Amino acid sequence: MATMVRSMALEGIEGFPVEIEAATIRGQQQMISIIGLGDQAVKEAGERIQAAITSYGYDLPKDKTLISLAPGNRRKRGSHYDLGMTLALLAETDQIAARDIEKYVFIGELSLDGRIRPCTGVLSMITAARQCGITKAVVPAANLKEAQKISGIEAFGLYTLEDAVRLLEGRGISAGITEQGEKKAGPRRDIPDFSEVKGQRDLLDAVILAAAGGHNLLMIGEPGCGKSMIAARIPGILPEMTEEEALEVTKIQSIAGNLKPGEGLVRTRPFRAPHHNVSLNALIGGGTYAQPGEVSLAHGGILFLDELAEFSRSTLDALRQPLENKEVTISRVNGNHTYPAGFMFVAAMNPCPCGYYPGSRCRCSDYEVIHYRSKVSGPIMERVDIQKWVRKVDYFDLSGKEADYTSAQMRQLVERARKIQEERFRDEEGVYCNAQMSVAHIQKYCALDEECTGILKEQCEKYGYSARVIHKLLRMARTAADVRGSRQIGKEDIIKALGCRELDKSNSKMYTV
Repeated sequence: MATMVRSMALEGIEGFPVEIEAATIRGQQQMISIIGLGDQAVKEAGERIQAAITSYGYDLPKDKTLISLAPGNRRKRGSHYDLGMTLALLAETDQIAARDIEKYVFIGELSLDGRIRPCTGVLSMITAARQCGITKAVVPAANLKEAQKISGIEAFGLYTLEDAVRLLEGRGISAGITEQGEKKAGPRRDIPDFSEVKGQRDLLDAVILAAAGGHNLLMIGEPGCGKSMIAARIPGILPEMTEEEALEVTKIQSIAGNLKPGEGLVRTRPFRAPHHNVSLNALIGGGTYAQPGEVSLAHGGILFLDELAEFSRSTLDALRQPLENKEVTISRVNGNHTYPAGFMFVAAMNPCPCGYYPGSRCRCSDYEVIHYRSKVSGPIMERVDIQKWVRKVDYFDLSGKEADYTSAQMRQLVERARKIQEERFRDEEGVYCNAQMSVAHIQKYCALDEECTGILKEQCEKYGYSARVIHKLLRMARTAADVRGSRQIGKEDIIKALGCRELDKSNSKMYTV
């Protein structure tokens, strides 16, 4: 009778259970055969298993050993099945007295000398294991902190194959690590401070609005006016992630292999800034196994695209789905994979080909300016909530003046607004800020009086705003009221939201011949 051991597999960001069955077939040539739609790493596991077994003095079976990864119709990839397959083989050949082996799930790659190496995607696999009713998990010691973040399942972090054998035989673990208390996440010290930004008060107010509500932000200005400088400082004013957000972000970073050994939950919001020559697959996600791209790696944080108009149009247009739906679906022959992509989109671009419109140094015609800006399609521009000009400043006039804001002051305003939103959406699953409000939420929380409705209607008719843009304006007005600490959206909030569409106003003044 075959011996069965449990492990887990990954499909996108979610895990599913795998049953590892081991059986010996007498009278056939000595070998280890692995079946079950595994990739190259799974097929090579036989060599690692043999080396690890012999390094601890165990015997290889004299006959053929067949290892099956069920279900056989779903593809498996990765080297984390090594530990489970080895223990199944040793138990099948009666070389270990494994007690209650069926109650555990085993995750870990084996080195040739039997050490257990860390793996990616442990958090997703342990989450799926708990949902399957499994109460005990064996993981690499380097992944223990990650595994222990899932309540309801007892995790054991082990260093070697011999540790796993001792655990199953009830002889105690000779080596392992225990959970240590996590330090409370504070402001990141590697992020520069807004106290270094001077003369951009109107823009900084828009940055506060964007950070407070999770709204998308586009900065337009000539070279050297401070667009990238400001973008680099935005992560320093974002609020801490909730426990649910931290779990989602950690899952993605774990699958991508970005977690450091021994790291638990990711507490700092991601900041991704790909170069403008980034490929479509790298930005959206893809490859043979549909790995997460930059839009998913930025989930819960910021995706910053500098020199927006220099990105290829097809690459930018692929952002439509994640910007609107906060998730991205990657279709491959092996199946469809959906990754979360709830990021705050921040971008910067020049106003024209030479970069100096509308100053005296600019020699571009209206046609050239419009053609340059059209590299970023209208549907993408519609999905950008805030479009602000970055004004040129005089260095010598500002050198002796104090800054309008420090990062600490801006963070205080942002956190106050986010606390209001956290209370507002406490019963709404998956909604953490105003930018994530649905149409139903807008109707419920963004009521306007007659005067505000009149102002909004007049501007929308003037610039031909679509229903999507109107919804974005209402979300921003709600955030502006939250920053003020007001329960009701007022006239100043609507005016502030309308003042954040400066590129629309600039384009409306141009004509082509």
